[in-house]
Amino acid sequence: MYKMSLRTIASRLSRSPSTISLELKRNKSPHSVYWYESAVFFSNQRKLKPRTKKRKAHKQLYDLVIKYLRQGLSPELISGRLERECRGQQMRVSHETIYQWIFADAKQGGDLYLSLVRHHKKRRKQRRSCKRRLFEGRVSISERPKIVANKTRFGDWESDTMEGTKSKGGLATHVERKSRYLVAGKVMDKKSDTFMQTSIKLFNSINQSLIKTFTVDNGSELSKFKHLENATASKVYFADPYAPWQRGLNENTNGLLRRFFPKGCNFHEISDSVIEQVVEKLNHQPRKCLNFRTPYEVLFKTKTVALD
Repeated sequence: MYKMSLRTIASRLSRSPSTISLELKRNKSPHSVYWYESAVFFSNQRKLKPRTKKRKAHKQLYDLVIKYLRQGLSPELISGRLERECRGQQMRVSHETIYQWIFADAKQGGDLYLSLVRHHKKRRKQRRSCKRRLFEGRVSISERPKIVANKTRFGDWESDTMEGTKSKGGLATHVERKSRYLVAGKVMDKKSDTFMQTSIKLFNSINQSLIKTFTVDNGSELSKFKHLENATASKVYFADPYAPWQRGLNENTNGLLRRFFPKGCNFHEISDSVIEQVVEKLNHQPRKCLNFRTPYEVLFKTKTVALD
């Protein structure tokens, strides 16, 4: 059998000699020579082993993560912040690992899950179905102009309904894609007529040049979408069923609204003035994605907006 040195193998494979050495140590069978089939088997077995406990044993790292959770930071923000703050140190952890710590803590009766925005004790199962009825005359998001996805112009909106307690009303929410500007109004029920009347009233105060398209889901409240198109001289496009990421901005904005109107609240008892105050607060809140300007400034105030 022809034998090669580690450096020769590394050179031929365009890898570091230390990489070859590590591969042999980790994936070589203890009772035979290195063989690719057994190496793949050992590698796949290691992938199945969770590493959350190993990271959790790092007390300094774990304590810092818990501290940030108590301060209200999300697991993703914590992971990114640690990578920025602790460069060159063994203080890295993925957001998925942090979620696993939280869910494991909840199973043991802990309260770390209360630090999450939605207070979930475990990851919810995603259910899929192909039985959702599609509305006559709907136009798929696949036919939406490409300029909408680029967010280079004003006037493209994402729309949805945010519910409260069953049969206790909700909010019709619309978010402008480029500026993140929000308009929202109370709806007393889930009927399509109610949603359309509220939405049309909301857009009466918006300049027609800022209303071009709406991207919506397939909820029953959108069945009379033609009313919205006719009243605003716009075009409505429907996202694919069970694809909320296609309206990610609207989903995220509804998450912000949930901080003020948690699930289970009774919108029949919430006044329009309270809703207007919350919407105004969000529209005047600086956003990192807007270079720390507010949605209101981007849509109405700055010279950049006027030139666009």
